[in-house]
Amino acid sequence: MSSVNKALVVKWFEQVWNQGRADAIDDMMAPDAIVHGLGPASQSGDQFKAFHRTFRDAFPDIIVRVDDVVAEGDLVAARWSASATHRGNGLGFAATNRPAQFTGMVFVRVENGKLVEGWNSFDQLGMMAQLGMVMRPE
Repeated sequence: MSSVNKALVVKWFEQVWNQGRADAIDDMMAPDAIVHGLGPASQSGDQFKAFHRTFRDAFPDIIVRVDDVVAEGDLVAARWSASATHRGNGLGFAATNRPAQFTGMVFVRVENGKLVEGWNSFDQLGMMAQLGMVMRPE
């Protein structure tokens, strides 16, 4: 089952992020899924869809590469890297048209072939620094 769950996570990144298929979210995520780490509080599936919409607006050309994926039982861990150009206003400020590269990791719990819970961590500070929105201390 671990290989099936790993394939689901790789498919998620390819279809939801790289292809921008918002309809694939419902295909792969359970209706009562919980998403952690993409805002100040846990999100429902519908709240994740709003996050996806605004993030894809900000980065319409995002490409996410899954660098590593491991699974045990119903848990899958993936390490990923992304590249994108900030071309939209989805982050709450005007497009900078700057490129950004950032990395992240996710743990996902899978039940009955659907993502039911996810814990996300990605380098938002590094991304914002590349967009010129924050200065990193030297």
